Amino acid sequence: MNLAIAVPRDNGAGLVTATGQIAKRAFLKFVRSPQLMILGTIQGGLFLLIFRYVFGGAISTPGIDYVNFVVPGFITGGVMFNAMYTAAGMAEDRQAGFVARLRSLPIPRSAVLIGRSLADSGIQIWGLAITVAIGFAVGFRLHDTWPAALAAVGLLIVFSVAFEWLFLLIGMLAGSAQAAQGLGLLVFPFTFVSSAYVPVSTMPSWMQGFAENQPVTAMIDSVRTLTEGAPAEALLGHPAAYFVVRALLWSVGVVAVFAPLAVWKYRRG
Repeated sequence: MNLAIAVPRDNGAGLVTATGQIAKRAFLKFVRSPQLMILGTIQGGLFLLIFRYVFGGAISTPGIDYVNFVVPGFITGGVMFNAMYTAAGMAEDRQAGFVARLRSLPIPRSAVLIGRSLADSGIQIWGLAITVAIGFAVGFRLHDTWPAALAAVGLLIVFSVAFEWLFLLIGMLAGSAQAAQGLGLLVFPFTFVSSAYVPVSTMPSWMQGFAENQPVTAMIDSVRTLTEGAPAEALLGHPAAYFVVRALLWSVGVVAVFAPLAVWKYRRG
């Protein structure tokens, strides 16, 4: 007589467990070698100092001090600069074979990208705190309520989570961390051709259409109106709610486009 013996099947870690472990690894890796984000923060700080003290006197921002105009752009641009860590980290993991090993494990494939995105978003919050501190150090001051300022911080976190997916894709397309940084530079025209450092109205007419209708400008103007209130709204010509809605729509759009592409690229290897 033959006896059938049931052997328990190892289904591997669940989505939450796997996501948590991958996020923990990515965060600890950053703690041990935070040089890339530190360099990005320093680079952004240098841009702020140059525009604050060298070019600021020549740039007209009626109704609002230039330092209060430029710091929201500096903070939002810092999110983009710091996201380079995501692309470089993912490229490094692929080059080292870590991502290939994860594919061979019985874990949900989405856990790899979600875990990485969560960890890097947490790291972004650390970088955001530093850039905000630098902004206050050079003279930035709030002219709206603290709840509005906290809403601006929340929007920046949403924005960083959305763009993590773009930089995850860049990291998987690149062959090395250095190549990922090079590809990431293709994103930075969105920061410079925006309302970050000068009013869009001062740009050439052929450039204004792009500058006004791109995600970085929408987020910068959201932060600017939420932190500076009525003077910023008067300068930009719309209330804060107008820019907040646009920024949220852009964030959803970025996730809708780049999250599926990142998952597709991860599955293809």
